[in-house]
Amino acid sequence: MSSGSWKSDGMLIAPCSVKTLAEIGAGYAEDLISRSADVCIKERRPLDLGVRETPLSAIHLENMLALARLAVVSFPAVPAFYTRPRALDDIVDHSAVRMMDYFGIELDGFMPGEGKREGFQK
Repeated sequence: MSSGSWKSDGMLIAPCSVKTLAEIGAGYAEDLISRSADVCIKERRPLDLGVRETPLSAIHLENMLALARLAVVSFPAVPAFYTRPRALDDIVDHSAVRMMDYFGIELDGFMPGEGKREGFQK
């Protein structure tokens, strides 16, 4: 994962701390996660960061903006109440499925913008 010769369809880091966000943004590839993210950026592969902290400071937002300019997606897991969730699992599933949808991974019985359909199984 930490070499450009290792082929992947991209990388999702979830949860992604703002520390990891900053390391990736600075190109500080000290560990496997930040080095693998660095490889995705240099190889122009999709990189999606499920940033977990809130509230976000100006520093966090500047790091997100710098990475967005490199085509990195910052994807905080925020509740989507328009899907009319019935339980906490529905909220978690919605964020997870939307992140997977970014990579073209589809789950039978679940539509990212609509919520769970009858018969959906994890």
